[in-house]
Amino acid sequence: MTGAPPLEIRRSRVAVTAAYGAQGLGYAVVVTSLPSFTGRLGIDDVALSLIVLLVCATAAGGSVVADVLARWRGSRTALGAGLILQAAAFVAIALGRPLPVFVAAFGVYGLGLGAVDASAAMQGVLVQRRYGRDIMGAFFAAYTAAAIAGALLVAGSAAVFGGDVALGPALALGTAAVLALAVAASGTRAFERARAAAPVGERPRIPLPRRGIWLFGFVILVAFTLDSGVSTWSTIYLNDDLLAGAAIAPLGYAAYQVAILVTRLMTDRATGRWGRTAVVVTATTVSIVGMVLVAALPWTIAVIVGFALAGVAVGALVPLAFTSAGALAPARGDEVIARVNLFNYAGAVLGAVLLGLLADAPGLGVAFLLPALLLVPILFLARRFGRAVAAAEASVGDAAFADGTDPSR
Repeated sequence: MTGAPPLEIRRSRVAVTAAYGAQGLGYAVVVTSLPSFTGRLGIDDVALSLIVLLVCATAAGGSVVADVLARWRGSRTALGAGLILQAAAFVAIALGRPLPVFVAAFGVYGLGLGAVDASAAMQGVLVQRRYGRDIMGAFFAAYTAAAIAGALLVAGSAAVFGGDVALGPALALGTAAVLALAVAASGTRAFERARAAAPVGERPRIPLPRRGIWLFGFVILVAFTLDSGVSTWSTIYLNDDLLAGAAIAPLGYAAYQVAILVTRLMTDRATGRWGRTAVVVTATTVSIVGMVLVAALPWTIAVIVGFALAGVAVGALVPLAFTSAGALAPARGDEVIARVNLFNYAGAVLGAVLLGLLADAPGLGVAFLLPALLLVPILFLARRFGRAVAAAEASVGDAAFADGTDPSR
């Protein structure tokens, strides 16, 4: 391997992993703290839905901002800016008053969320290219593990501080903010050199691979439609439709998250052994079976198992889609990833809204077939994730780094 010493490459991997961890921790803390804030401010479900929609909209804007910053000053700058925006928003959200400031803080948080989503993927793909093997699954596993930890942190804080609804979430949000700032300051030279692109300030003449952007954007849209649908409606379905009870109903979502984490921990090794195409086909098929199981067998155990199986596709497809998208045109990889990332938020809205619209007729159980149907075309697109893309990425990356340029700053 040429270029930066192994220690620098490992340090850059740690920094990117920390960025994913900060993102997952912060997101989980914000989401799981919402009941406390809404109770204190008297926000109803409609207002809460509008706030969530605001976050999705501004997150899309944040992804665009990350694209602009990455082309101007490098993706490291975009990542740091997004983390700082989130940290500032965490403080305002934790204060929770007055209401206009609270809502505006969520808008700022969305901008930071989108910027970090996009720029962390940019950096992850670049560091992966320097490693010469798939490690994106491990980055996303850090996100999932941190999200689980964030939810537990909020629950533990609420238990310790009892009736003080502000102190527990504020503690958790402060922790996420500190971690985010630490990551923003942790850039290394390897972090900066991990960039196969034309010099900053010069627009590459290579055209954007628009067909590939739409293809892998569709994969991201489907994955996040599934993710949003299960995250929003799994507990409601188990509790309201299947009468599983308050103690059992959350287990569907818990099983889903555990499956995502396990899959992401296994994805890198699996792609190295069997190839991306085989992993995509297997993960997609498993999740289709899972969603069909949820829709066809309205029994608590079967539904919980079905939600767990559904997590396999989300766990594998997201890191592999960003990896493959970044390899389409390495010289413009940041722009490609920023555009593919936009489909994330469209999927998040679709999963929550469309399944909700189908909840009354034909019913929420049947509504879970929608993500299954959307997954089917991915089986026919799986070859686009294959080793040919990985080989193209490696060859272009080696050539681009051969002169030791430092374009990303």
